Order: sequence, then structure tokens, then C-alpha cells
Amino acid sequence: MLQEEGTEARNKGRGWKTKFFGECATLVRKTVSPSVVGDVPYIGLEHIGENTLHLIGHGVATDVTSTKTRFQRGDILFGKLRPYFRKVIRASFDGICSTDIWVVRAIDGIDQGFLYYCMASQAFVDFANSGSEGTRMPRASWEYVSRYKIILSPLPDQRRIAHILGTLDDKIALNRQMNETLEEMARALFKAWFVDFDPVRAKMEGHWRRGKSLPGMPAELYDLFPDRFVDSELGAVPEGWEVGMVGECFNLTMGQSPPGSTYNEEGEGMPFFQGSADFDFRYPDNRRYCTAPARIAEPDDTLVSVRAPVGTINMAWEKCCIGRGLATLRHKSGCRSFTYYAVNALQREIAQYEHTGTVFGAINKRQFETLPTLEPPAKVIDSFHAFVQNWDERIRLNTAENRNLAAMRDTLLPKLISGELRMSSISKENKDAK
Repeated sequence: MLQEEGTEARNKGRGWKTKFFGECATLVRKTVSPSVVGDVPYIGLEHIGENTLHLIGHGVATDVTSTKTRFQRGDILFGKLRPYFRKVIRASFDGICSTDIWVVRAIDGIDQGFLYYCMASQAFVDFANSGSEGTRMPRASWEYVSRYKIILSPLPDQRRIAHILGTLDDKIALNRQMNETLEEMARALFKAWFVDFDPVRAKMEGHWRRGKSLPGMPAELYDLFPDRFVDSELGAVPEGWEVGMVGECFNLTMGQSPPGSTYNEEGEGMPFFQGSADFDFRYPDNRRYCTAPARIAEPDDTLVSVRAPVGTINMAWEKCCIGRGLATLRHKSGCRSFTYYAVNALQREIAQYEHTGTVFGAINKRQFETLPTLEPPAKVIDSFHAFVQNWDERIRLNTAENRNLAAMRDTLLPKLISGELRMSSISKENKDAK
């Protein structure tokens, strides 16, 4: 209490003042029918990462029907449904969004970036949640959050605070973009070798000859690929390659949920993932743990959602427990990269079970095990692994860095916007580090 009073006194001396959130922000209420806006981006709650402050995808207006809210680049988008999920981003393009998302703009004299980080703070999220209306589907109340108190620094300080926090978010975004590019490269190589069979076709057509290299086909791999196809139940496949079933070629474990009484969010026990709602780019996001794990995924196992939606994939970051919404796979060669991209290539076959069942789609163990799959020779799998392992390792390193950067941002955020941590201290630390 004394520390808070001391901080408040120092802030007053520096020209900081306290204002209500409703005096600093405007709620945009411009709604529109998707049918009249054309092929513009659409953002729903499902497109905003939970507790991550980043966008994980978007749809298009032609995919939706009911009334939506317009937003502009730079607007703050805050998920008001179940606000405790902390779904908050700044839009990087114009578009429309779900009416369960607030579109917020700062008033004159308030920096938009500073307001964004105020709304992204855990204190604001907790306040919004405390005033939520409804029990089963709680929604934040604008009237209620308008009474939230913001410690407002002078405009130049607001901009500097937003810049410091934004620099961390920019680095996170850059790493994510790099990861997406690396994964696209690996998926393209897998498709070329194991779906389109480009090396085989190149040999058949005379474009690839012994001692010659082509993109994605170094000369030393020439003898690994045949120069003809044979018929199979999967269509024409390279001669000598086998057609098997998932259960024959992969080790498959279906998830099983432990008792609900063993769940916790305090980090006790093992990371627990129930379904694809826990997935982020490549790796799931730890939010829950359990002290009595039933089914286990090992580090780098491929995780697949087996219940609505069916077929979404991720990779286990560490040893973890999987609930009944997930399955884990590892190719019997043990190659993590081949497993991940092979399962990605099977997504269409897996996803066909999305529309089965009376309530929601699901694929059971027998159905999963009997899916047909192509089994290349071990030397081809090893060569693919040698190609992509450095890309996959870079993705993992970037992800680890992003987790550290996000933790740093979330530690600095409340201290900077409250005035507890002065920017001069950060500048001094940076100079000392240099």
C-alpha cells in the first residue's frame, strides 16, 4: 500500500494524472452487412490468440452472414465474450469483425498504442471480467469498463512506453513470420518429394541426370529415387515405395482426459492439452496442468485434434498429457520432421471425419489407424530429415525466444503504464548492457 502511494505521489510530480477509461477511449459502433463489403478480411474471436496479443489468422467477409463491425488499421480489437481469455490485438489492416469484439479508438490527446497496452494489461482484463454480464457466456460491459481508472502520463511518455512495448511485439511478429516462411519451405519440399514426386518425374523426363543438381534435388540423392511409377490403391506411386496404413507406419496414441479435479493453472504436474483450442503456430500454448496424467505425448511428437475440429496439427514442445480431443503420432522411423509434414499431408483424409457424428465430428482409433498412407524407403525419409531439420530447429529456437519476449513484455507492461518503472531506468539498463 505504501509503495502504491509512493508511486502515485511520484507520478503526480511528473505530470501524470488519473482518468477514467471512458474519458480516453471511443467505442466504434459502425456495423455493416458482410454482403455489401466484398472480399474484405474478417476477424472472429477464433482468429485472435488467447493471452498472446497476436492474430493467428483471419477469414473473409464472404464466409459470414450476420451483421459485423467495421474496423480500420490501427484500431484496438478486444474480445468482449469471455474477456478472461485476453484476446486483444491492434489491427494491421482494414476489415470487419465479430460483434463480440469491441473496436476501440483513443480520443485526441491519448496515444493509440498506449491505450492498446492499457487494454492488454491483466489489470484491465480482470476489471472487464469482474463486470461481465451473463453466467454461461459472460460478456464485458462497456459501461462498466468505462469506469476503469487509467494512470495517464504526458503524451510524449505515452508514446515512448508504447514504443518500448511495441518493439518487443515487433520482434515477436518478425520471428513468427520467419517461422511461417520456414514451415512453408519444408511443406513445399515434402509435397515435391512425397506428393507430386518431382524427383521421379524429373528422372523420367530426363531433366535430372546422374551428377546433376536441381532445386531441392541434389546430385547425391539421384540414386534414392526410382525412374518409374507403379499403380497402387493411392494411384501411381514411385516404384519400390509401399502403401500401408497409419497404424502400420506410425505409433498412434489416442488421448484420455484425466479427472477434472487434477487440473490446475499453477504449473503443478504436467502440461495438459485437451484439444486444438490449446494450439498456436506449431506448438501448443501452456495454460493448464494436471497432476494425474493418463495419456502422454513425448517431446516433438505430432499432435492431432480428433474431435471438432478434426485434423488440426501441432507439435509437442515437451512431455505433456493429452486429453480426449487429441491424438499423438510418431513415425516408426522416429523422425519428428517427417512425421509432422506427413500428418499435415494427411489432413484432408483426417478432416473427412469432421462431418460425421450427430453432435460434432470425431475420428476414432480404428478409423485413424486404417487411413492409407505412403511409406517411402528409410533412406529417402532420412534425406528429407537432413534437409529440413535445421529449419525445424530454427522454428523451435524462434518460438523459445518469442516466449521469453512475451514474458518480458507482460512483466514490463503493468510497471510502465502505472509509472512504477521509469523509462530512464530502462534506458540506463540498455546503456549498461552495451
